[in-house]
Amino acid sequence: MGQLVHTLPEGKPVRGVTLLAGEIYLLRGKERDQVEVYDVITYRLQRRLTVSVDFKFTDMTSCEHNRCVYIGGYNGDSVHRLDVQGAVTRWAVNATPLGLSVNAAHNVLVTCPLISKIKEFSSHGDLLRELTLPDDVISPWHAIQTRSGQFIVCHGRLGDPVHRVCMISADGRHIVHSHGGQRGSDTDQYDAPGHLAVDDNEFVFVADRDNRRVTLLSPTLEYVRQVVSRDQLKGVPWSLYLDTRQRLLYVAVFKYAEGKRRGHAAVFSV
Repeated sequence: MGQLVHTLPEGKPVRGVTLLAGEIYLLRGKERDQVEVYDVITYRLQRRLTVSVDFKFTDMTSCEHNRCVYIGGYNGDSVHRLDVQGAVTRWAVNATPLGLSVNAAHNVLVTCPLISKIKEFSSHGDLLRELTLPDDVISPWHAIQTRSGQFIVCHGRLGDPVHRVCMISADGRHIVHSHGGQRGSDTDQYDAPGHLAVDDNEFVFVADRDNRRVTLLSPTLEYVRQVVSRDQLKGVPWSLYLDTRQRLLYVAVFKYAEGKRRGHAAVFSV
């Protein structure tokens, strides 16, 4: 089981967490100062940044190669690019963006649940390709591309018949491996698997949102163990970021407190 190392301050709901250039970027759901930047060693707040006013954000990821953070938003169906100097640019996705990730080619993968596609963009928003997912991959939340070119995708919302994590071929046509199935709480089941992280050995961390836990799978998507428990989280694990060098897992946690939506980020050694 992972051990809690630190908890970043509670506040508005946290939609995403990532690391860039020795700093922690935290994305909150509010109108201004959506991005909070913390020192990765001291966990002290360094600054706050406003990406856009009146924008509903969904996820965040980062790219050390391009030295920027990417933020998805659904009411404008677009991605914002925030560089380390604080400059912001934006491009249209032409579909509702949900999960974001960066592949080995330093391109941005945007998961679009309403059309069951993964769209790949360059760092500055050029559409490189669209990948249509298999018909039984319903309501995809998040996708990560492995070094071999295959895609790990988590999918399933309330009311969907299947909640699982799949490995999909590089052309998007075939499911190679999968874990999960009917919605439930057993070790081989999920209840809204919503976000992923993959380590250097291609072990997969899964944020099992409504079961309120983080699960570890092997590179072929076999169950290994529970990494973070419901008791440790005390809320819903909304998104993940794995610092592979330090073996630290950053978890954006969502919860209700005194009738209000709240959130924080918890850091676990794994």
